[in-house]
Parts: sequence; structure tokens; C-alpha cells
Amino acid sequence: MTNLSFEEKLRNYARLAVRVGLGVREGQRVLVEAPVDTAPLARLIVREAYAAGASFADVRWDDDDVNLARFTLAPEGSFEQISRWRVDAETETADAGGAVIAIRATNPSLLANVDPARVTTHQRTLAAYRKPYSLQVMTNRLNWNLISAPVPEWAELMFPGVSREEAVQQQWDAIFAATRADQPDPVAAWQGHLADLKRRRETLTAKQYAALHFRGGETDLTVGLADDHIWGGGAADTPDGITFTANIPTEEVWTAPHRERVDGVVVSTKPLSYNGVLIEGIRIRFEGGRVVEATAQQGQDTLRQMIDTDEGSHRLGEVALVPNSSPISRSGLFFFNTLYDENAASHIAIGSAYRFNVQGGVEMTTEEFAAKGGNDSLTHVDWMIGSGEMDVDGLTKDGQREAVMRGGEFVI
Repeated sequence: MTNLSFEEKLRNYARLAVRVGLGVREGQRVLVEAPVDTAPLARLIVREAYAAGASFADVRWDDDDVNLARFTLAPEGSFEQISRWRVDAETETADAGGAVIAIRATNPSLLANVDPARVTTHQRTLAAYRKPYSLQVMTNRLNWNLISAPVPEWAELMFPGVSREEAVQQQWDAIFAATRADQPDPVAAWQGHLADLKRRRETLTAKQYAALHFRGGETDLTVGLADDHIWGGGAADTPDGITFTANIPTEEVWTAPHRERVDGVVVSTKPLSYNGVLIEGIRIRFEGGRVVEATAQQGQDTLRQMIDTDEGSHRLGEVALVPNSSPISRSGLFFFNTLYDENAASHIAIGSAYRFNVQGGVEMTTEEFAAKGGNDSLTHVDWMIGSGEMDVDGLTKDGQREAVMRGGEFVI
């Protein structure tokens, strides 16, 4: 624990988001995407962006209540309508060589009582229009970052049984701890952490395993890896040489699975909060890379509609390794937010793969990327499969087996 005041921690957090997350370069424009409930943080980020040399910083506001009103009150047949200007703001910023930071914060149960078909129709339409911008994100053509901040309903879900004000304060404490913003010099703390992640990703890339085998609990899954795959983790660079860290917090190293070489059964170890619906007890069976059976103890309709987004959403786009001893795992908290929960456990993602996870993938056509094993989809959804029981082996191209994780911890 430190003696920093709340205001000092919040300024640390904003500075961390701009300096380590975005890595803003002199003269860049910056777009901040923020829920209205997070306005104080968004305003600090704007000020920090200018302090870092931004030429122009603007905010695109979001609001849970407005979104809920649409999905509950709008007429049937209206959910293919989208506000294109919201996506155009992202595209315009990226095309101008700018940076985009999103504060991802919402009530995880917001859409629990909404017809999932309404949400799926909207998401599919939005994702299709947003695809050109998403491709820039998936290829690291711009410096971008995701962080989060408390919203009252989310805080009350995380910390039931206390007042709303106390729940929000406890959630701030959890976020500051997970992001190291409660340390006197969080930027220096992150530089050391990022160096550790870099060493791990370079070790795994050099191994060039043909596949990873996950075994623990009810999971027995072999994930083939894309040809000439590259492991990511921590910081990355844009083509212009801007170093940024896409997620704060981040504890993972990850790469691209081979879209046709995933076989076996995998069972989630933590719930997934997706589009305002909590999905629990996910169990999926893969054959030849494709989902052939998918069930959930709760939220099954939403799970199936997510998988049915397109052909690519029936396959994997990411496999990530996270030690069970990560700070978020040790906290014992479930955040109901993938940005945090994916950093508590190893995970996989349904949908699109990151192009930079394959050597030369950024410059490949979709067909060339697929030939290497890379997956393409309108969606990308992470869900957690790791635990203190999980063993992971690397399978070499000559059929040997090497231990990568034992009991949820790295041994390489």
C-alpha cells in the first residue's frame, strides 16, 4: 500500500494510459472514447495527451442508459441502423496518423433482459461497417489502448452488500492495484513488467511449437499454431515506430492458432461478460479447428449467437497464456470485464486473429493469411480457460512434448 491520495492515483492512471498505453507522439491527434460516468478520467486523459504533445484531443461519449433504451424500446427491424459517425471518428483519427484510447466500462448486466437477436443484429452490422478500422487495429497500424474505470452498477455487481459509494471506491482501489497506478512511479513499474513479457514472448516465438496441449479439469484441448507464428505480449510498435501497450492491465502472452488444427474439448474456468449478458459454464468441442458443439450453463442463446456471427466465429483467433499467480488472479476478484478477467487466466478467443501474430501477416491478403492458418471474422471474443490445475505442453514439429506450464505457472 502507498500513501498516495485518490487524486494522485487518478493522475497516475491517466498519465500511464497516455505515456505507456498510447505512447503519444508529438503532433499526434488523439480520440478518447469514454462513458459519461468516467468523465473525470477522460478529462485528465485529454490534459495528459496535450502534455505529451498531442495536437488535438477529442472525446466521443457513450452512455449505458441510451444504449439500454434503444434495445428495449426501439421497434423491430430497426437494429441494422448504426451511427456511422461514431465509427468514422475512429477511422478519421487513424487515417490522420492519430491514436485512439477507449475506456471500456459498462454495466455487465445491462442487456441481460434484452432479446439477444436484437443485440446480435446490431453488433453484426456495426462490425461490418467498422471492419476497415478494425483491420488497422488488428495490424497495429495505429497506436491504440484499452483501459477501464468504475461505473456504479458495475461496481455494485463486483462488491455487493456495501453502499454504492463504497462499491465504487473499492472498485477504484482494485483497478489502481491491477494497473500499478497506486505506485509512486507506475511508468517505471510498467517498464520492468513489459521487459519481462518481452523475454517470455521471444522465448516462445523461438520455440515455434506446432501446437499447444491444454489439460486440466474437464479441458483436453490441442491448439495447433499458425505457420510462422509470432508471440505477442506487452508493448508493440506501429509501422512508424511508435511504441504502445494496447491493454492496461496486461499479463498475457498470446499468438495465433491455426484455424484448421484445433481439436478436443475446452471448458471455461470463469464466466464471460458479453454484451450485457453473463455466460457461465461454457463447454465447446472442436474438430478440425471448427466448433462442432457448444453449450453453456447460463447464457447459452447468447453464446450460440456469438459463435454464429459468421464462419470465422466458429474458429479460434487467439490463444493466450497467463500465469495463475498474476496480480488479478491473486486478488480473487471477478471483474465482469474481459479486459481484466482475461489477465487472471490463460484464455482463447473466438473469431479474428491478429495479423501481426504471423510473420509478414500485416502485408498479406486475407487468403494468404488463411493459408498460414490465420482466422478472419467480424468478431473477437476472449474467454478464460486457465486455472491452478492447468498444464500446458508445447508440441514440437518432430513430435516431442515440452512442458510450458504446470499447475498454471510457467516452467520455461
